[in-house]
Amino acid sequence: MKKFAKMLLMLACVFGLTACGSAETVSEYQQSKIENAQAHATFIIDNVTELVKNGTGAEWLEKYNNVELAEVFTSRLSENFYNKTKKPFPFYAEGKGVRSALSSFESGLETIGTIKKQEESTAVVDGDTIVVTVPITGEKASGSVELIFTNDIYMKMTSCTLNLNETMGQLMTRAALNTLLGMGTVFVVLILISLIISAFGLIPKIQASFSKKEEPVVTPSVSATPAAAKTEEPEDLTDDLELVAVIAAAIAAYEGTSADGFQVRSIRRANTSKWKKA
Repeated sequence: MKKFAKMLLMLACVFGLTACGSAETVSEYQQSKIENAQAHATFIIDNVTELVKNGTGAEWLEKYNNVELAEVFTSRLSENFYNKTKKPFPFYAEGKGVRSALSSFESGLETIGTIKKQEESTAVVDGDTIVVTVPITGEKASGSVELIFTNDIYMKMTSCTLNLNETMGQLMTRAALNTLLGMGTVFVVLILISLIISAFGLIPKIQASFSKKEEPVVTPSVSATPAAAKTEEPEDLTDDLELVAVIAAAIAAYEGTSADGFQVRSIRRANTSKWKKA
């Protein structure tokens, strides 16, 4: 029994030491940075709201790049803080953080309206960053501002976003609209695909209509020779004395006699095909 009790006591001590070791302790320096981040957040929200209300924020977004935006913003906040407290305000910000702040407040304040109240802020240390959340109440709706600072000696603001608190009805409405938009897009695409597929049957007809050529007109060919050739009349060569003498001499030489006894009465052209066969 005593051994069992000792074992229970030892286990209780072990669990107690484990619990003590897991509890995170915040140093005074870290706590001071958290408090400074919360104070910075309240002052930043007031100044960003003022810049958006008087139209300076929209002008800065169009006029400056991120580097220039960070310079004019930090200069403006430092000047306002000094005029209000007569103390220097060591404030640093990234250009993209300033741009996100001005952009989100431009759209968010249209829905929330004028900010009436800033609730107590909460801060969470997340590694190299400090995340500060400030609940706000506006004329038309409520929301929260989330600011992120670097967890170092500069505590530079890297992000600032105004988020709206939506009711269950608003969330359901948005979900329904998103569903309708998604389903509508799917049906429109399906209808377009079906129309394209049905148009495939018309493509051969259209192609045939464009590729159809006119039938060539057959024109009668003109023959180089007349249809009915005239019958050539035999040429009378009887009066050609030189030709007669040559023919008589050739016959006499062939017969081995004298040409005195020959008398040529007519001369006619012989068929050339017979000479070819000879």
